[in-house]
Amino acid sequence: MTAAGPSVFLLMVNGQVESAQFPEYDDLYCKYCFVYGQDWAPTAGLEEGISQITSKSQDVRRVLVWNFPIDVTFKSTNPYGWPQIVLSVYGPDVFGNDVVRGYGAVHVPFSPGRHKRTIPMFVPESTSKLQKFTSQAEDLLTPCPPVHPAGSWDAGPSTQTPRWWPRVKAEK
Repeated sequence: MTAAGPSVFLLMVNGQVESAQFPEYDDLYCKYCFVYGQDWAPTAGLEEGISQITSKSQDVRRVLVWNFPIDVTFKSTNPYGWPQIVLSVYGPDVFGNDVVRGYGAVHVPFSPGRHKRTIPMFVPESTSKLQKFTSQAEDLLTPCPPVHPAGSWDAGPSTQTPRWWPRVKAEK
């Protein structure tokens, strides 16, 4: 008789980063990546990606629309370290250099179905007088910045809010 190994479950995430509102910026693109606990492993799809550059809509809302698809499957033996999506939004500064315009993260929804999430964004405060003078924000060094174990940074919501429409399917 063979001993049964630990049972695993699958978490399939497909959806899109739909749009964002960054009132003071235009021509932005977004990067996403997933962070997750040590018992989690991606089994299919892409766990990081980069969108196209988009301009604000011409209507009164002035929305940046990406409709950036996401499709990834994870497996795990327990829910500890449930995956989070981390978004980083970039755009040109006055000198044409790409600079960060916002970071944000949210847990993948825990229940199956169609979900809509609005992700509050933050920008690290500039540390040098030169960066403050040129309005250049501090950029986090890692492509997928770490998040606190609780799942968020110590930053409040701002007017910069991408919308994410995940569809989650859990299988045993």
